[in-house]
Amino acid sequence: MIDDPVPSGHHNPLARAHALTAHLQAHDPPVHGVVLSWVDTAGITRIKTVPVRRLETVTAWGAGMSPVFDTFLADDSIVSTDVLGGPDGDLRLIPDLDGLVALAAQPGWAWAPVDRFTQDADPHPACTRTVLRHQTRKAAEAGIEVKAGIEIEFALGRDDVPAAEFVPACVGPAYGMTRLVALSGFAGALLSALEAQGCELEQLHPEYAPGQFEVSVGALPPVAAADRSVLVRQTIRAVAAEHGLRVSFAPSVIAGGVGNGGHVHLSAWRDGVNLHSGGEGRYGLTPDGEAFTAGILASLPDLAALTTPSPSSFLRMQPSHWAGVYACWGRENREAAVRLVTGMAADPVGPANVEVKCADLAANPYLLLSGLLATGLDGMKRGLALPAEVTGDPSGLPEAERERRGIRRLPMSLTEAVDRFSASELLREDLGTVLCDAVVAVRRGEDARMAGLDAEAIAAAYRWVY
Repeated sequence: MIDDPVPSGHHNPLARAHALTAHLQAHDPPVHGVVLSWVDTAGITRIKTVPVRRLETVTAWGAGMSPVFDTFLADDSIVSTDVLGGPDGDLRLIPDLDGLVALAAQPGWAWAPVDRFTQDADPHPACTRTVLRHQTRKAAEAGIEVKAGIEIEFALGRDDVPAAEFVPACVGPAYGMTRLVALSGFAGALLSALEAQGCELEQLHPEYAPGQFEVSVGALPPVAAADRSVLVRQTIRAVAAEHGLRVSFAPSVIAGGVGNGGHVHLSAWRDGVNLHSGGEGRYGLTPDGEAFTAGILASLPDLAALTTPSPSSFLRMQPSHWAGVYACWGRENREAAVRLVTGMAADPVGPANVEVKCADLAANPYLLLSGLLATGLDGMKRGLALPAEVTGDPSGLPEAERERRGIRRLPMSLTEAVDRFSASELLREDLGTVLCDAVVAVRRGEDARMAGLDAEAIAAAYRWVY
């Protein structure tokens, strides 16, 4: 059992909830409702809402919700494990008041991430936010602070076409100014909304695929980084709706094209020092920074059920598409699954970090970061070293050469990904049996319902889910 009865660390949350209620009611415009938000095993953001006057009550006692959502599929059908998926039981959704924010793009509403507890006030073992906090605390006990950020790629489509279709909302070259000109109103409103919500934005730019843009946010502690990913996506969707646009975060919007990634940036720190720079190893890596990176790299095949969790994910995972389909690493190599980002040599901020490119936004961000932390910390514990660096596109090498150099192709199907995940003793120990069994059941359920469908049908099935 995870011993974390006070998610935000406040031992007088009711007084704080009372003060926040008054603040929200005095907000301009007044806030009338609070969204209680969590992410299920399939990567879908689920919610309940309460009137703002009930914030103090739900802080004390929570809002009820069935644990069945841990085994929901993306189409709302239900699978089961030995303990999850039935009609029995209830959980309590407890808002983390540290994450509560008035929504600039949804006037009259506030948003708060929740932790899920049993009716006996124990943390729910399948609450991925609680599991991530546990991993963060485990790192802290080893003297390690982790900072994380999740890139958000999305495709904007027109809203005046049939519901199932995707027609790009803008045309023009990748990274081209024409796209920003065409959608300048949307982009400006998005920047304004994110700033009003205190979301630190680093970049917003047109991307490669038709109608595709990307948002990059600043690095935060892992739980806050996952919260931020959920909140930013909700804000993008709300701003898009106000501008007559549809938004898709699906891994593959159009089969055969470049999909939406959710690349994860991570850095490990000790006593305020970045372990990925300033050392005597390759490109300034310290021994612990290298071991953290090596632990993630070594476990990437086992993590595929978390990084690429949807049948749609494997439409995106194609060689020579900068999707990171080979388990290898390289400095600034965008075809490697793990890219070492070193930044400008003279930058005093210490921007060096590890980018995990083989991840997309069908992933539950709390679950994704939990797996990455678990494997990175395991690499430190075991003192792992990185293999030889890979430069260029690994797919251009003969298969025999890739095999000789240990350059492995990551799982090419959800079936293979689940088999690897199921066999990982490390992930089962760190994430817990209840959660791991839910992951396996949900992934196998998604795999089964897409069986026999072609790539376009699979892309269409998830296009407007994520």
